Amino acid sequence: MLTGLFPSVTSASEKTRPQVSSVRRVLARTVALFYIATPVPRITTFLSRLIVCGALLLLSFAGGSSAQPQSDDPVPDPEDPAESVPDSVNGEWMYDATGRLNFSQAAYKDWEEGAGNNSLALTANFGTSAARRGERWIQAHELRLAFGLINQEGQDLRKAEDQILWNSSVRYEGDDFFRLFNPTIAADLRTQFAKGFDYSGNPFEGEVEDSTRLKLNPPVQTSAFFSPAFITQSLGLTYEPFKGFTMRLGAAAKQTVVAEQDFRVLYGVDPDDPIRWEAGAEFASAFDRQITENIRYRSQLNVFFSFNQTEQPPDARWDNTVSLQVNDWLSTDLQFVALFDRDISRAIQLKETISVGVSFTLI
Repeated sequence: MLTGLFPSVTSASEKTRPQVSSVRRVLARTVALFYIATPVPRITTFLSRLIVCGALLLLSFAGGSSAQPQSDDPVPDPEDPAESVPDSVNGEWMYDATGRLNFSQAAYKDWEEGAGNNSLALTANFGTSAARRGERWIQAHELRLAFGLINQEGQDLRKAEDQILWNSSVRYEGDDFFRLFNPTIAADLRTQFAKGFDYSGNPFEGEVEDSTRLKLNPPVQTSAFFSPAFITQSLGLTYEPFKGFTMRLGAAAKQTVVAEQDFRVLYGVDPDDPIRWEAGAEFASAFDRQITENIRYRSQLNVFFSFNQTEQPPDARWDNTVSLQVNDWLSTDLQFVALFDRDISRAIQLKETISVGVSFTLI
């Protein structure tokens, strides 16, 4: 699935691999030079493009340097110490893909202890990842998808969950200083599948002076696919004090994309420009620990400091998930998410969910 993106894991013969790597490097560098040479109106946009170009150039070197020589016998004998090679040197890809269906249902009839609304909710989740640790280069890629609906008595069908999340990173494990602090390029994308609505009021009031959306009554549409989408690229150093915990700090670029023009005012984007460019710095940390045999805790923190909005607090997102595996197919998840972006809201946005569902392993 992902092997075609990286020359080091293609199935071509040893004779063709250097040619593929060379072409890939030339293309990446050509795109980077053209991208940075294009006139830009603002210095922050130029800095953002500079960071993206640096990531492209470093990735082109990574693609050419991570290829591992192959012998006539590609499968070493684990019983022979001379041939036995650890997985971290072999550069084997490790894949994972899981699906999950969460159900929630409540029904009331002649219930005297307070009023209750009948409800039915269904959420589908899909997650996949690919990781490879070579002799020098460490790659990690992850995709998470979620979509859910809730049908509650007396209300229209609504979204309960909607998420598209992708992140990738490439690290170089060098010598001396760079063995402890690994040069890293990373990128992530966050958006949604379907339309989103505000059911409590009209968010366009006070944001625009003359618009047909001012006359709308709730529910009022406020989002759609790639409206908004948040994309971040960073170039920095990663520190891994122990397995399962990493910290990264570096220069970063962030783009807020709003494809639908009417929604741009809600996300601090110029009505005449679908993208708001920001240059700054990013701090990211990730923690993944199997607490017990059936309990796993994962946490991800991302903080972005914008150079052109130094008077405002940084953008931050903190994801926490505790997974309890009851058996091979039944699991329970507790999720807590905190999000702050001053361009969207002055309040800290919070989300907490507890779900029980059926999980299955695809890979």
